[in-house]
Amino acid sequence: MRRTASVPARINIIGEHTDRFGGMALSFPSQHRLVLTATSATSGAGGESTVARLWNAAGGWDAELGILSEIPIGAGMSSSAALCVAVVMCAQGPNSEMAVSLDAQRIENEVLASDCGLLDQIAITHSRRGHASLIDFDDLSVTDFRIPPDWLFKLVDTGIRRKLGETNYNSPEVSTEEREMHALLETDRVREALHCDVTRLGKLLNQSHASIRDNLRASTQAIDSLVKEVQDTPGVLGARLMGGGHGGMVLALLENEEALPGELLVPSESAVIEESI
Repeated sequence: MRRTASVPARINIIGEHTDRFGGMALSFPSQHRLVLTATSATSGAGGESTVARLWNAAGGWDAELGILSEIPIGAGMSSSAALCVAVVMCAQGPNSEMAVSLDAQRIENEVLASDCGLLDQIAITHSRRGHASLIDFDDLSVTDFRIPPDWLFKLVDTGIRRKLGETNYNSPEVSTEEREMHALLETDRVREALHCDVTRLGKLLNQSHASIRDNLRASTQAIDSLVKEVQDTPGVLGARLMGGGHGGMVLALLENEEALPGELLVPSESAVIEESI
């Protein structure tokens, strides 16, 4: 038997650090993908050691495991979640999107020691091409949101890579009250984003970064300087640090495609699996 899972990266438009506090997020899968292939073998799990450990934690069968990935590691684009989703899909076969998300979170917690929430897993398993997922973490409901054609996004790389466990994602340096306040205000921004024009959306992204910087202290002076530079670039409507913090990618909303170099982000299809005998 051979199973192949193709899983996208996660782009979070707005709704950062809300999943642990019953908040909301608006995210979509990008064109960047990780592909895991599992082929029947005679004994155990063959492949990179971390992948094999994840495979065993997911209840995988004897298989040779191979990975190809376009998702940069530690860049705030859910590379770990994409890997765990791919492992669960190949190990267990077709299942509901939420069941895959929950088990992918479990093995990421157990094997990678990442105390992550469910944003990434849900965002990369539930979306439709051309749509974002509006995720309500209070009841784990997911609603399709058609992305307006004038919402143009690109990424700016900070050049800093980090693991979630190396950030203050769950650090006691940031109080629960501060995290809850950020999640509350960030969820208000998500709700407003569903009905606002693109200019207002840019301002919401700027506000989101300010809260990540001031309330969560999940940025650095160097990153803040880069974000400010991007925000001040002609043709950029707004920008913020994306992901767990302290590195990775800056998400920029553009008035026109020429405002920044690089490729536009393309809302793509969610995780898929193929099986052959």
